[in-house]
Amino acid sequence: MATPLTKTPLTKTPLMKQTRNRPSLLAGTARWIVLGVFAITMLIPMYTMVINAFKPQKEIIENPLLITPQSFTFDFLWAAVTSSRFNVIAAYGVTLLFVVLVNLFCILLSAPVAYVIARGRSKWHLGLLLLFVTGLFIPGQVTLIPVVFVLRVLGLINTIPGFILFETAATLPVSIFLFSAYLRTVPRDIDEAASLDGAGPIRSFWTCIFPIMKPVIATMVVLNSIGVWNDFVSPQIILGPSSGIYTVTTGVYAAVGQFSTDYTQVFPTLLLAVLPALIFFIVMQRHIIGGLVAGATKG
Repeated sequence: MATPLTKTPLTKTPLMKQTRNRPSLLAGTARWIVLGVFAITMLIPMYTMVINAFKPQKEIIENPLLITPQSFTFDFLWAAVTSSRFNVIAAYGVTLLFVVLVNLFCILLSAPVAYVIARGRSKWHLGLLLLFVTGLFIPGQVTLIPVVFVLRVLGLINTIPGFILFETAATLPVSIFLFSAYLRTVPRDIDEAASLDGAGPIRSFWTCIFPIMKPVIATMVVLNSIGVWNDFVSPQIILGPSSGIYTVTTGVYAAVGQFSTDYTQVFPTLLLAVLPALIFFIVMQRHIIGGLVAGATKG
């Protein structure tokens, strides 16, 4: 009686393992090289701005990428802080007020709309979402001229309420998109349990659903805050120099425009404008990743 043939398992030799690992190693190396090139490209301007904020004019011109202990000084940075031509503390206060108000109104408007879209089952809810998402593909600069005409008719041009309305409307598309994506991961059982307790849709959202939206709210707040802080075109056109209201970016433009050849004024002023947003982003970057990941997975 013949014995059945048994298949012996194929063992992987060190040469086979090395051959298979070689493409992944090359791909990983190429990926790190590309990321390194992009990082250097973005960090060199930041590095140049930071070191030149603490150097005299002669050193900036002769050695823009180098700094020595002998040339390092805080005098120019302090002069920019105490400058009478650009009140950086007042600009911080005005810009921070805009950031807080825009985020507040954006949450109050976009969160309920996103809840209706996420809980809706008809094609009209999808169409409403697509309507808001189309706002992401329209550059804000394109809408500025029509907005100026509308605000002028309403009597809100060169006013803080007019600027707040425009900035809030500009943040709605991305906020509604993020909120609706996150709310789709929230189980409907929470809504059903709240309705069994006698809560209506509005109360159910604000008392049960809204408190668990903290990750995506943090993401939205960070993105909107940096956008409002760095915005230059909108306050320059909507508020205008005649209003006497300067944000950080418009204040820097007004100050630097007078000292375009004096780098000891330009670099410290730019550093003061960028530093708060940079620190805020570094501290809050984990909330951005956490909110986006939480909204990308089905819970």
